[in-house]
Amino acid sequence: MAPAAKSGGKSKPGTTNSVGAQPQPRTIQTRSQKAGLQFPVGRIHRYLKQRTQHNVRIGAKAAVYTSAILEYLTAEVLELAGNASKDLRVKRITPRHLQLAIRGDEELDTLVRATIAGGGVLPFIHKSLTTSVKAVPKKPEA
Repeated sequence: MAPAAKSGGKSKPGTTNSVGAQPQPRTIQTRSQKAGLQFPVGRIHRYLKQRTQHNVRIGAKAAVYTSAILEYLTAEVLELAGNASKDLRVKRITPRHLQLAIRGDEELDTLVRATIAGGGVLPFIHKSLTTSVKAVPKKPEA
């Protein structure tokens, strides 16, 4: 008698290797999908490996963590810029809206210390220029 089928070896348990059986197609799942991210984990992992000196090993979690940080910051900036464009009643986000969003948020302002091309400047008028100056009585000329 032949022994019962074991689940050892390289074949998956529950699959048959008979000639007539079709192998079930495996759905390919990217590392971004596994982590639930939109940013490409594999590409960022490749970039991290390219940018290191002395061929240092980069762990798999480093790419996932970096992708999550980049995705969060991008979503935050886009949300604030979308609010700024909505306030100005336009549908397209421009560099001006990005500038207003980044400079309006205290934490993003400290993080992004760069000049945004086409962003302009924040509207600011000093207090002393807005307050009305009291009329100074003129001294009569003698």
